[in-house]
Amino acid sequence: WMSKYDTYTKDQIAFRDSWIDLKSRMETLFLKTENNGVWLGKEHYLFAKFVSLGESTRFYQNMDAIQKLCERHPNMVDVMIVPSASLILEEKLPFDVPVIDEDAYLDELSARLTGLATIYDERATLRSHKDEYIYYRTDHHWTDTGAYYAYSDYVSGQGLTPVSHDSVPLVTVDDFYGTNYSKARTYNALPDVITYPDFDNVLTVHNYDPAGNETTQEGPLYDTSAFDTRDKYKAFLRGNNGFSTIEGDGEGSILVAKDSYANSFIPYLTQNYKNIGIVDFRANNEKIDTILERGGYDRILILYSFQGFASDMYLAGRIAIA
Repeated sequence: WMSKYDTYTKDQIAFRDSWIDLKSRMETLFLKTENNGVWLGKEHYLFAKFVSLGESTRFYQNMDAIQKLCERHPNMVDVMIVPSASLILEEKLPFDVPVIDEDAYLDELSARLTGLATIYDERATLRSHKDEYIYYRTDHHWTDTGAYYAYSDYVSGQGLTPVSHDSVPLVTVDDFYGTNYSKARTYNALPDVITYPDFDNVLTVHNYDPAGNETTQEGPLYDTSAFDTRDKYKAFLRGNNGFSTIEGDGEGSILVAKDSYANSFIPYLTQNYKNIGIVDFRANNEKIDTILERGGYDRILILYSFQGFASDMYLAGRIAIA
């Protein structure tokens, strides 16, 4: 409640947008490279400021938990921790600003889990396409294009054939200003364009009351009404629901444990899998083994952004213990 109240009071300041615009212009005039936790990059790119893990041990706790998950479910676990835009597009950062050594942590994760899980390290793939529109300028997520390249790597690694991007029915939504813009509010920001594959698969959101009774809500993969709001990315998978399922057009089944980076990746899985389970432990307190037993899934994919994985306070507790 206090967080919402603080947000409310901030939004009630008279001429708030005008003051923010003036502040942004003055900071640009004085060549400031950071505003409100956002690096002001080249070519209108805004990067989340992430300097170090600090005293947090969640990166290592989550890595330990994945190891235990792999030991309980050998040859079932795949891991994809998506590098940040600040790593892949580092030449667009302001000159000589401090950033976390993401390469070192991703190397450590690969070394620790190789042989236990199948690691999908997307650094090389994304760097090979860094001249394309693979990350939003104003938001911390990757774009549909970036997510597609990772999807292609993933299903190819599973011995499946990725759907051709040229054959996908793509829809575009203009004027997207993302999370980094919301923090920095740069006066000269260029709006992003959201592109998404318009697959007609049905997504079912599963809700459970305190007594364990289940209710479900069926609908499309996207809440298109969200495209008319400020938080347009919320349209993907109709938001970050605790547990959802999708009936796909392929074969086999997969459970994806994820943060919001997966929301633009998962729709592509409908072309290769029959049953897709989606769990976001920020809104689901079940143990992963309970979900696995209930759904009988063939594969487990842990898909997080690097920053999300390094800061997630729920993942370890949900997957470390059966």
